[in-house]
Amino acid sequence: MKKLLTVIAIVVLAIGVLAGCGSNSSNNAGGDKKQGTIGFSVSTLNNPFFVSLKDGVEKQANALGLKVKIVDAQNDPAKQANDIADLLESGVTVLIVNPVDSAAISTSVEAANAKNIPVITVDRSSDKGKVAAHIASDNVKGGEMAAQLIADKLGNGSKVAEIEGIPGASATRERGQGFHNVADKSLVVGAKQSADFDRTKGLNVASNMLQANPDVKAIFAHNDEMALGAIQAAKSAGKDVFIVGFDGTEDAQKAVQDGTLAATIAQQPELMGTIAVDTASKIIKGEQVDSKIPVDLKVVTKK
Repeated sequence: MKKLLTVIAIVVLAIGVLAGCGSNSSNNAGGDKKQGTIGFSVSTLNNPFFVSLKDGVEKQANALGLKVKIVDAQNDPAKQANDIADLLESGVTVLIVNPVDSAAISTSVEAANAKNIPVITVDRSSDKGKVAAHIASDNVKGGEMAAQLIADKLGNGSKVAEIEGIPGASATRERGQGFHNVADKSLVVGAKQSADFDRTKGLNVASNMLQANPDVKAIFAHNDEMALGAIQAAKSAGKDVFIVGFDGTEDAQKAVQDGTLAATIAQQPELMGTIAVDTASKIIKGEQVDSKIPVDLKVVTKK
């Protein structure tokens, strides 16, 4: 009887092991399909452009079945550094970063490099560290487009003012460089000052500029939020100023069609977010990606 019970026990155990193996095989039917978690640090969600960027990231991550952790730096480089440190400790597979400041973000990129976590930068670059891919519009070309539009509409030699973005951000440097590539030959830049990509600061800076330079005919703002602030400043001063923004946000495009904003150099932030996640997915699968991925720009004027 004992022998019979022993034999039965062995048979039951063997069946259990075989069943377990079959179960594991079934569960791992898609095991060769690599999954991962994306960490995304966005500079600020207090700006419609970056909200659209976030939307693109979320939608594409959901479409591809990838997890994504999103943190808002609130335009604070120190907060962004802390947020990214937390993402890296949480074990994200790929890090997507929209830097507040291109110099300040370098330490975080290098920290990700040390952990062998690939980094993708979007809209703004990192001054140092290894980046697998940078996804952005050609900001230099966009600045040139803005200056050329002003020269074409108002004529060579017209006096203009420039409202700059956050000092240290690559987008600020590049848009300014492009603008001056054309403006220094065709226009007279009478004033320039930073307003940190912020609408309220744009209003204040533009007010001061127009008061100090009453003969300014046009303003180029490095983003739409500052351009919308400049519109309010011009209205308060009772001046007709040709204002050009950059980004192509919904508010800016509405202002263009209303006739209060002359033009915006439109980017495609949601598409940037989509491309960033597609690129992250390729990296997770071990595929090669381009180091620089450009996104088209267009000039939006009243229809």
